Amino acid sequence: MNSTLEQPPALPRRRYVRFFRLSDDSDTRAVQIGILGTILIHLLLLLLAPRILRQPPASKARPAAVPQTFSIEIAPDAFKPKIPPKPPGFKFVEANPNAPENVPDKTDNVSFMNQQAAQEKPTPNGKSDMPALQGRKDVQSTQIVTGQLTKPQEPTPPAPPVQTLPPSPAAPRREQNPLAGDEKQKGDDLNGYGSNFSKVSDNAKPIPDEVKGLKDAPLVDGAVSMVPQIDPHHPQPRRTLQQQHVRPAIFTDNQFGTANIGPTALDSKWSNYGVYMQRLIEEVQVSWDKILEQSQIYPSPGTVVSVTFRLNSKGEISRIVGHKPDGDAPSTECCVSAITIPAPYGPWTEDMISVLGNEQEMTFTFYYQ
Repeated sequence: MNSTLEQPPALPRRRYVRFFRLSDDSDTRAVQIGILGTILIHLLLLLLAPRILRQPPASKARPAAVPQTFSIEIAPDAFKPKIPPKPPGFKFVEANPNAPENVPDKTDNVSFMNQQAAQEKPTPNGKSDMPALQGRKDVQSTQIVTGQLTKPQEPTPPAPPVQTLPPSPAAPRREQNPLAGDEKQKGDDLNGYGSNFSKVSDNAKPIPDEVKGLKDAPLVDGAVSMVPQIDPHHPQPRRTLQQQHVRPAIFTDNQFGTANIGPTALDSKWSNYGVYMQRLIEEVQVSWDKILEQSQIYPSPGTVVSVTFRLNSKGEISRIVGHKPDGDAPSTECCVSAITIPAPYGPWTEDMISVLGNEQEMTFTFYYQ
């Protein structure tokens, strides 16, 4: 049996357009494939880069935020303007009013009088502006003498002119005769006795010349005629002696004094500020003593109260800044009242305002003994 295999009919050949033809050589073909892959990767990066940059990066879920509380503390002097240093001659000290006036050679202390440092027992080679004193080391004080202070007396106004009456007429003069001379009688005998004779006259006085007048006129020794008479309805004011007084003091211990010998004193220069401060301190002292006496409340010995206040140029207490210890203890109330009750203390002088400004902060410390 013969069979004949027929070939299937040939299919039509398709034609393809080749954009890139690889080489038949394997090495060249590998290089061509690498270049083609590189070009494709760069094209993909150029197309996908804008989308990748706009998409937020994937991150893990964060826990819910918990509110935190905190405090900020600013240093008190961080934003305050720098205060210029105080000019020299600004430290107030309490001089000894019973020491002699003496202008110091050089000092930064001011007070109500000029004074040079001195003490009764000199300190060898001592050059301190304060005298040597035995006191407390925990107290800073500028007092050098202690005493008992009474309320400062206001300056006495000048007395009105004394009204005098018209001068009285001259008193009648009294007759006065000089003393008579003596007459001496003596005999011829050398061993005999002699005698002196004198004539006594009326109104005899040891005067060289005779004064004519009335024999019975009253005679007042030392009287002067034509003397103005004082009106009894307007007598002259009684003269008083200005007594120096000092307030009670707590001394600061000072072992190194001065070599000058004399009443206890310190170096200080007079100034209006020193006079003003001395009067202010004395008024506060008197007010404090009066309050303690009337209240009949006295804290335990050793109690210390500090009161800080602001005093303006009118002499008024503008504000009580604070006090230590804090609270409304009777001792603190007495100290605050001792400062506020005597106010106002009087206006400042122009030189005080130029140095202190229009307001000044002060701190007074009260010691209960």
